[in-house]
Amino acid sequence: MWKVAMSEEVGKAIQSVVERVNQAAARRPKTLPAVTPRLVAVSKTKPPEMVIEAYRQGQRNFGENYVNELVDKASDPLILESCPDIKWHFIGHLQKNNVNKLLGVPNLFLIETVDSVKLAEKVNSSWQRLRGESMQRLNVMVQINTSGEKSKHGLPPEETVNTVKHIVSQCSALHFSGLMTIGRYGYNLSLGPNPDFEMLLSRRQEVCDSLQLPVEEVELSMGMSTDFEHAIEVGSTNVRVGSIIFGNREYPNSSSQIKNSVFQCTVFVVQMK
Repeated sequence: MWKVAMSEEVGKAIQSVVERVNQAAARRPKTLPAVTPRLVAVSKTKPPEMVIEAYRQGQRNFGENYVNELVDKASDPLILESCPDIKWHFIGHLQKNNVNKLLGVPNLFLIETVDSVKLAEKVNSSWQRLRGESMQRLNVMVQINTSGEKSKHGLPPEETVNTVKHIVSQCSALHFSGLMTIGRYGYNLSLGPNPDFEMLLSRRQEVCDSLQLPVEEVELSMGMSTDFEHAIEVGSTNVRVGSIIFGNREYPNSSSQIKNSVFQCTVFVVQMK
């Protein structure tokens, strides 16, 4: 029964989100590139069975925030057998000491969070070594901290052009796919377009002007469960949606578990007294 219920819920959720993505794309101004937005289903903390069910519903692009979880999930025998055409996106902060582990992931499609020249060079050299004679380049995006929050990772916006220029000219094993941002949470759209999204658009234009790249070939990854429609309307070509497809995330230290631990500690203290 659980599998039947899960299948129905995931299937309906995927269908609903895809419909909303298409409707948002239809509302875009004609001045923006007519690029079909890509939906990345963020499966963080969710079991392989839910990924497989979403895949059966036609979903192909999936995102993970943590290297170890992506390694485990992408290497799961059920996923390898059931999802031959799956495309994995890494969308979390990447430390240089985890690069080799990440690059060993089966069906790794895109690293969205390259946030320094040094990280780009590390990914480039590691991919060159791992791919051997293969000419296939690894897709990467450059993450920009558009909100300026210290809690967020990403390049300062003013370093965007030089970083992209370095990747394009010096990192032959990498393919520069576009720019990514998280942006400030909870922005009130009644105040107008999200300034973080607008900044990413302006940085893309600067990159394209400086490097003479076609705008339609430089993707923008922006927008999550709460704001993906607005992001698409203003130009996003890649949205990262998790909770409205798979439900709320289940972390090991959930509030119920914390409460239970507090209760157990309280009982222990009382017994000690």
